[in-house]
Amino acid sequence: MNDYLSGLKEGRLKLHSLEKEMPPKDAVAVRRAFIEMETGKKLDKIGDFTINIDRAAEKNCENMIGAVQVPVGIAGKLKVNGEYADDEFYIPLATTEGALVASINRGCKAITLAGGADIRIQRDGMTRAPVFAAKNVVQATEAARWIEENITLLKEIAETTTSHGKLLDIRCFVTGTNLHARIEFFTGDAMGMNMVTIASEKVAAKIQEETGVVLVALSGNMCTDKKPSAINVILGRGKTVVAGVFLPDDLIKSTLKTDSKTMAEVNMKKNLVGSARAVSLGFNSHAANVIAAVFLACGQDPAHVVEGSNTITTVEQAEGGVYVSVTLPSLQVGTVGGGTGLDTQREALNLLGCAGGGETSGANSRKFAEIIAAAVLAGELSLIGALGAGHLARAHKQLGR
Repeated sequence: MNDYLSGLKEGRLKLHSLEKEMPPKDAVAVRRAFIEMETGKKLDKIGDFTINIDRAAEKNCENMIGAVQVPVGIAGKLKVNGEYADDEFYIPLATTEGALVASINRGCKAITLAGGADIRIQRDGMTRAPVFAAKNVVQATEAARWIEENITLLKEIAETTTSHGKLLDIRCFVTGTNLHARIEFFTGDAMGMNMVTIASEKVAAKIQEETGVVLVALSGNMCTDKKPSAINVILGRGKTVVAGVFLPDDLIKSTLKTDSKTMAEVNMKKNLVGSARAVSLGFNSHAANVIAAVFLACGQDPAHVVEGSNTITTVEQAEGGVYVSVTLPSLQVGTVGGGTGLDTQREALNLLGCAGGGETSGANSRKFAEIIAAAVLAGELSLIGALGAGHLARAHKQLGR
């Protein structure tokens, strides 16, 4: 240990190259010891974890020194009436926000007592949008037309890079001499960003070769990845999922302690008018809260909570109750790859029956997306109910400290 610490101190060794000198377990320990030595701060708790170091250090995290722990709560059972998820589920939620799990749990109870949430996936496609530079607007337009006329050729080229991905469509956007090509792929049970990036690189090379436009960046931000954008709300990205449930008046009164008229008014004035006045891209109460908690528990890329926050919540009065729905235009999830292979995260996915690849390509990731949408619906109706009943502050006083 001391020889390695000296090597790091003197610059003969680099922190990022320790795995080349020793097994990952030892590399993580040496790196952590060096940081402790350099900063004078102990990292004993960060160094105490159960996930497989070899997997994490090799595939998930460079310069690994340990792991942080986030409490995981459970909500449910939650009855889901989906095309891929058709059962009752316990929902794992990783969070440090007191009252969140309790609120979602109450929503789960209401949905299950009402007969379950109906879920449907409207669209399933991950995007990457390279940007090209043209000499003038004529070349940019002609290149866009060539792309649109040669989708079949580009599809064949893209699919030489993957056995799972399928190119679905390319939409071109010309802005002066700039050409953005928004390429959409079906990615099976993977969230798919690595898959579509590799395939898009091959497609972009062919476009450049045939049209003369010059590839400037493989991602030109019209994907749009990990940023709020109207294009993802309108066209979708990842899974576009809709979930809804009818709540009868007696159930609203007994479980949510309010009534259908109040719920509809809260949603209209808060989620719709308030969001419009703020020019928000999310017309919801706290969808990102639920998505983030499930993402952390189940090994998803937490930065994609940004796109998940585009959720639109509607509450419509109907005879004898209220119909509550959530529309998630851009939910990016996967059940293979990335953080889904870490031990604790895989256990959480397995709890939902979603770990790994499905019997048919994409079945497990779609099942997972349906469950998340149902959980978001539970969170939305619970918070809307709490606001209507005037219970939000009381809940945070009791549970959020």
